[in-house]
Amino acid sequence: MTDVTGRNPAASSLYPELDAGTLTAFLAALESGDVTGLAPARAAEIADVRSVAVFGRVKVAGTDGDLLDAALWRHTGNGPRPVIVMPSPWTNHGWLPYVVQASVFAARGYNVLAYSARGFAASEGQVDVAGPLDVADGSRALDHLIERTAGPVTRIGFLGDSYGSGIAQLVAAHDTRVDAVVALSTWGDLGEAFYENRTRHVRAVEALLHAAGRARLSPQTQSVFENVLANRDIRGTLRWAEQRSPYSHVKELNRRQVPVYFAHAWHETLFPNNQTLKMFNELTGPKRLDLSIGDHSGPEMTGMIGLPNRIWTNAHRWLDHHLKGVDNGIADEGQVLAEVMWGRTLEPRPTWPSVTEDVRRLHLAGTGELTDAPDAGWSASVLCGVDTPATVADAVVLSGYNEIAGRPKTYRTGDIDRSVAAVWAADPEPETARLRGIPRLRVTYRAANSKSTFVAYLLAVAPDGTGHIVTHAPYTDLDSPPDSLVRADIELQATAYDVPRGHRLMLVIDARDPFYGDANLPRATLAFTSPETTPSYLDLPLG
Repeated sequence: MTDVTGRNPAASSLYPELDAGTLTAFLAALESGDVTGLAPARAAEIADVRSVAVFGRVKVAGTDGDLLDAALWRHTGNGPRPVIVMPSPWTNHGWLPYVVQASVFAARGYNVLAYSARGFAASEGQVDVAGPLDVADGSRALDHLIERTAGPVTRIGFLGDSYGSGIAQLVAAHDTRVDAVVALSTWGDLGEAFYENRTRHVRAVEALLHAAGRARLSPQTQSVFENVLANRDIRGTLRWAEQRSPYSHVKELNRRQVPVYFAHAWHETLFPNNQTLKMFNELTGPKRLDLSIGDHSGPEMTGMIGLPNRIWTNAHRWLDHHLKGVDNGIADEGQVLAEVMWGRTLEPRPTWPSVTEDVRRLHLAGTGELTDAPDAGWSASVLCGVDTPATVADAVVLSGYNEIAGRPKTYRTGDIDRSVAAVWAADPEPETARLRGIPRLRVTYRAANSKSTFVAYLLAVAPDGTGHIVTHAPYTDLDSPPDSLVRADIELQATAYDVPRGHRLMLVIDARDPFYGDANLPRATLAFTSPETTPSYLDLPLG
C-alpha cells in the first residue's frame, strides 16, 4: 500500500525508538500480575499499582456512537481523589505508549483513563485531527471515568503527548470541568505549523501521513493533507487548521486560568517551537515551558518506558501541584526551563521575555561578512531549484534523536556552492556567545517571478569549517509583482545555543530544502541585496 507520496505509510513512525515490545510486556504483567522477565523497576511499578488500583481494558462511547478503545486504572476505595484523562499520540499503538506512566499516576493516587483517539488502533470512527469530534470524545472519555470512580472526583487533568497534547488543550478550552493540562511536543497554531511564513511543511505532512498508515483518515483529513502536498486550497486548509488550533481558543483557557505545562524540543520538525511559544505567551494562567535538545517527542521518550526522565518528572509535579495541592516547588521555579545546546545546562527563567537580555545586530555585507555597520548596494544571486548541503536535518524526528545522543548533524560549510546559496560569516567569537531567544532576519531580494521561496539557516562554525545548525526558518512570497524588490522580515525558530570562543556564526540562504515546498521556478534566481533605506541585517538574541 502506498499513499500520495508513493511511500509505504506503514513503514514510518513518529516514535522510532519506542519499544513496543517492552510496553506490551508491561501491559501483560499489569493484567496478569506475572512479572516474570520484567526489569526490577518495572516489576515494582506493577506491584505498586496492582496493590491500590484495578486495571482493565474498556470501551468508551464516543461521539456519533463510535466506540473508543481505552484502558482504565480505578481505585476501589470511596475516598475523594483526582483523575487524569490521556488522549493517545498520533500512532498506530493507540494508548499503549502511556501504559507505564498511567500506572505510575495510578499508584500515586489518581484514577486514570487512557484512550486511543478515533480512527487509531482499535478505536472506531475516522481521524478528525483534533476537530470537534475529538474534542467531544475527550469529554465523553471524562464522563466514562467519572461514572466509574467510586468516590468523589476532586480535580481533573488532561495529559497528552503529540496528537494527544493538542486534543488535551482543546478539551480543556471547551470543557469547564478540566482543571489542569500537560501538553508534550504540542502545537499552538496548526496553520502556522503547516505553513510557516506561508511555506508548506511538506516533510512534516508526509511524516504524519506515514505514521497514520493503518489509521482511518476521514475524507476531509485525507483531502487537507493531500492539498498541502499538492499546494492546493491554502485558504481552506488554514480555515480547517484554525478550528483545531488551541491558539484560537486561548481566551477560554484564560477565562478559567487553566494551568498548562508545555514541553518542546528546540529542533522540532513537526510543530516548530515558535508557534507553540505564541500560544504559551498568550496564556495568562499558571504556565510552564520546558525546552530540550532534540526533535518531536524525543526528550520525553525514555519516560514512556519508565526510565528516569525530567520531562515526565515535571509533568507529574505539575499535576501533583495543581490537582492535589502538593507544595513541591514547581510553582516557584519560573515559567521557562531551557536545556542549552550542547552543554546540556538547564537554565530557569521567570518568563519567556526574560530569556533574552540584549540584542546584537549584524549587517549582511557584500563581502560575505556579517558586520557591525550597514553595507548597501551589493547583490548576491541564488539559483533556484538546486539543493545544497545546508538543510534543516537529514530526516524528520530521527535527526533529533541523534542530537539527544550528542551526535548533531555536521555541516561542511566549504562544500556549500556559493552559486546556489548566499553565505555571510561573522568574525570568530572572542568569548562564548550565549544565544537565547528568537533571532530575527530582515533581508531584501529581487525575484524575477511573482512567487518565490528561500530558507535561512544560522550555523555555528568551528575553525576547521565544520558547523552545527543553531536555527532556521523558511519564507515564501506569493504576492509581489515579477521583478520587484521583496523585503522579508522573519523570525527564525527560538534557540538556546552557546557558540564557543573561536567559533563563528554563519548565515546561509538558499532556495531549496526538501523539508519544504517552494514556490520558485526551476533555474530562476533570487538576487539578495541591502538597500540603503532598509538595510539587511540579522538580530541575535543574547542572554
